[in-house]
Amino acid sequence: MLQARVKLIVTGDDFGYCPKRNQGIVECFLAGAVSNVSLLVNGSAAPDAAQLARRHNIPIGLHANLSEGSPVSKALKKNSSLLNKDGFFHGKMGFRTVLAKGLLKMSEVKQELTAQVDLFRELTGHVPHHMDGHQHVHVLPEVRRVFAQVLEEYGIKYTRVPIEPGLHSCAWIEPPLMDFYLGVEKDSLDTVDVFTRHGIRWADIYIGLSTMGKSMSVSNIQSAIDTAVAASATKENSLMTQFSPQHQQSRTVTIELMVHPGYPTIPPVGGCGEGPDDFSQSWERLHELQTLMNPELQSYYKTRNIQLCAFKDL
Repeated sequence: MLQARVKLIVTGDDFGYCPKRNQGIVECFLAGAVSNVSLLVNGSAAPDAAQLARRHNIPIGLHANLSEGSPVSKALKKNSSLLNKDGFFHGKMGFRTVLAKGLLKMSEVKQELTAQVDLFRELTGHVPHHMDGHQHVHVLPEVRRVFAQVLEEYGIKYTRVPIEPGLHSCAWIEPPLMDFYLGVEKDSLDTVDVFTRHGIRWADIYIGLSTMGKSMSVSNIQSAIDTAVAASATKENSLMTQFSPQHQQSRTVTIELMVHPGYPTIPPVGGCGEGPDDFSQSWERLHELQTLMNPELQSYYKTRNIQLCAFKDL
């Protein structure tokens, strides 16, 4: 049996959303509970987040946002297919609806993604180490191709492909949410070829749908990692039986765990231009923070010889 060496990237999403989110993510990083962050450049506290990342040497990537708040591109702030009648992005489900109706201009999607990368570079002083999509918009039809073009043009090597092993057997996920997750999974499977053709890479395994918000617990994270590593080992064993035992012992598996820790946002502060959403104000953010900082989880990483790292370390 292959003995996998596990490198775990724990990515704190929505960095820059509000001061409370920034505070929680930084505390997690300093405690060794988060190893990588993803910045919302249209978040109300993005400049502060960039400064914190610089001060604490936090590995940082871009959380490209096309669904919540206001665009970064000045040219798209009025009369854009990306905006609803109130002048904001269409929302998580609204974006998908408008896309399905063929009402989004991909030229404007590219314009906004480019503006966000440029602003990220302005805030941090470098191109993102990785780039993913807020609310998984980057794996949607048509958007995935434009997203891949932007990454290739800027030389951004890594992204996220949210296909989670064992997701279908997670009975605690409520049906409406599971339907959304299965849609994300299908879109992700359809995205693999596109990203591969553009030379984009991602972690071997993604985890984060089954452990989000109230679903997060030490045991759920442990179970998700164990399931993922076991599935990977089975796959590798079938592929590598022709290699020598020495070669088989050297396998490294990279896992990205997507997390959303922080302290609850207090309105009207926060958000991406239209105030904070319900999830950001809920107890679930604090619950994630406390779970990730639980000594039992840290002990599990040590026992399993799991090394926390960032995309820039791969």
